[in-house]
Amino acid sequence: MPPKKSNTLTEAELRLMKILWQRGESAVTDLVAAMPEGETLAYNSVLTTIRILEQKGYVEHRQEGRAFVYRPCVAEQEASRSEVRHVLKRFFGNSREQLLLSLLGDEELTADELERLKEAIRVAAPDQSAGEETGGEA
Repeated sequence: MPPKKSNTLTEAELRLMKILWQRGESAVTDLVAAMPEGETLAYNSVLTTIRILEQKGYVEHRQEGRAFVYRPCVAEQEASRSEVRHVLKRFFGNSREQLLLSLLGDEELTADELERLKEAIRVAAPDQSAGEETGGEA
């Protein structure tokens, strides 16, 4: 039995998706030309990768003359959230706490990043001060 296809993005797929998110509709020749310097791919490699992205549901195409023009059908933020959910499930047993503790244990975390995380947690936390202000009475 063949292995299950992954809906996560490989590095090559992500490079093409970033170009499509930035440029919008593009033919394969446009994608080849838009590859960053030092990361160029051959036409056939881009064509193969874009077809895989279409099978995965990340892009769709329309025909313009003899060429296919591809466009993203998944927003960048949606793809990003999907990748995070995949990592969360795969490595952290769906525990957001374990993921955050792993990030907080990273020695490369700057003081500014830590402050932004604290603020995000404060904003996301349920407001517990409402009951305290009235003495906890309902």
